[in-house]
Amino acid sequence: MKKLAIITLLFVTFFNCETQIKEKASTEITETPFVWESANLYFLLTDRFNNGDTSNDVNYDRSSETGVLRGFEGGDLKGITQKIEEGYFSNLGINAIWMTPVVEQIHGGTDEGTGVTYGFHGYWAKDWTAIDANYGTKDDLKQLVEAAHARGIRVLLDAVINHTGPVTEKDPVWPSDWVRTEPQCQYSNYENTITCTLVKNLPDIKTESDQAVELPPQLVEKWKKEGRYEQEVAELDAFFKRTGHPRAPRFYIMKWLTDYITEFGIDGYRCDTVKHTEEFVWEEFKTECDYAFLKYKKNNPDKVLDDNEFYLVGEVYNYGISGGKYFDFGDKKVNYYDNRFTSQINFQYKWHVAQQPLEEVFKQYSKTLHTDLKGFGVLNYLSSHDDGQPFDPTREKPYETATKLLLGPGTSQVYYGDESARVLVVDGAVGDANLRSNMNWEAIKNSNETQAVLEHWQKLGQFRANHPSIGAGIHQMITQQPYTFYRSYTNDNYKDLVVVGIDLGKGQKTIDVSKVFKDGDMIHDAYSNQSVAVANGKVAINSEFDMVLLEHK
Repeated sequence: MKKLAIITLLFVTFFNCETQIKEKASTEITETPFVWESANLYFLLTDRFNNGDTSNDVNYDRSSETGVLRGFEGGDLKGITQKIEEGYFSNLGINAIWMTPVVEQIHGGTDEGTGVTYGFHGYWAKDWTAIDANYGTKDDLKQLVEAAHARGIRVLLDAVINHTGPVTEKDPVWPSDWVRTEPQCQYSNYENTITCTLVKNLPDIKTESDQAVELPPQLVEKWKKEGRYEQEVAELDAFFKRTGHPRAPRFYIMKWLTDYITEFGIDGYRCDTVKHTEEFVWEEFKTECDYAFLKYKKNNPDKVLDDNEFYLVGEVYNYGISGGKYFDFGDKKVNYYDNRFTSQINFQYKWHVAQQPLEEVFKQYSKTLHTDLKGFGVLNYLSSHDDGQPFDPTREKPYETATKLLLGPGTSQVYYGDESARVLVVDGAVGDANLRSNMNWEAIKNSNETQAVLEHWQKLGQFRANHPSIGAGIHQMITQQPYTFYRSYTNDNYKDLVVVGIDLGKGQKTIDVSKVFKDGDMIHDAYSNQSVAVANGKVAINSEFDMVLLEHK
């Protein structure tokens, strides 16, 4: 009997432990996981978002008068950190920030008939190893990443491997074994889109070359003057010894870019001008990024946010989700996904939501993302820094913009000022300068109309951030008129279900939720912030809004 009692005690003890483990696991899986395929990503121009340090507004003698919005305006890393710490991004439901390149830009300016232009946008690199003084310092970047991570916000930088900055009196051309200065791209086939310069006076890195090259003399001189030449060379030697790569131009740049991963713990890169660079380059870059990210996690176990892999999103200009994994050059189709990118910027979304009923768009996107693109993603946007045909250039439809963007399947890209109706047409500005005005903080502070728009974006953004099913789930329409649908997302033991209604009318409304929720369930409407019980497969909501965002209470 004693022996039986001991066995029984052991069994009960084991059973209790197993039950506790299951209960613990059940508790853990109720936490909302971060899913890149459903992220709410905020894209900003570092120079145009917020000026947190006026002492760094002018550097490198960039003092010439510029064309409208073609010079540095003062935005910097400290300004972004300030808004992170104030909770601006968290209130907006943002869980990832992508900022334009912060590396040191050319010191001189160009003039193509629009007035002097400086490299305020970040895409005219002079030195990939340094942060431009107009943006701040490496310590500023470190503080930004730490502040973001403390709030569950991932940070993406912008990777440019295709070209250097233009040639000016202050910025000599790189050696001929590093760059080509002609011919200019014609964009009619694969070859004349890649082995060429994007525009006049934008030297093209010879990314196809495996020829070993020496460091450009201007970098050698610069680093010696700054007292870090020996350190930079030692790091390069270690990189090439570890990888076995030839000392070809592209691998120098890959080393410099992946240093930002191991040093600062950034979570991803948005890659610039992808289709203008051989696709194997991006496969090599992904390998180095993955190595650097794992190294960072190993060296900083206390700073690891989750087990997500390093995120790479590509800018294959004019890629659209309807192409699946392929981009068509006309004479050649290229798959930029497999072994290369996690996601692609989707240039079709703005056209789809403008020209097709929402149900048609949502249904097709959900289908494609769970079939042809399963395991990968798209980054949808409605306005951006270099798309001269945004969804709503005069900002007449800011509520509709939020609804269509933030409820769409895939990752959403909020362009700075989308949420506050920042103007995209500026008197005196030419071309893409119109898209790059300063963030309208005064309107957010003082305008009731702007604050109302912002509140709409905040409600939708927070709902999206709280529910991976919005971007990564399976879409199913419930009723066509009024328009209601549900999204469902399952990952291991985590399950997320939501019901959304659009254009329901103000006042009393009844929504069929029988496919998702059970009678007696308490359901919360995140838009009007009220809770009701399910009865007879339906919920009744009385609110001043024509939208509902329904979730389990």
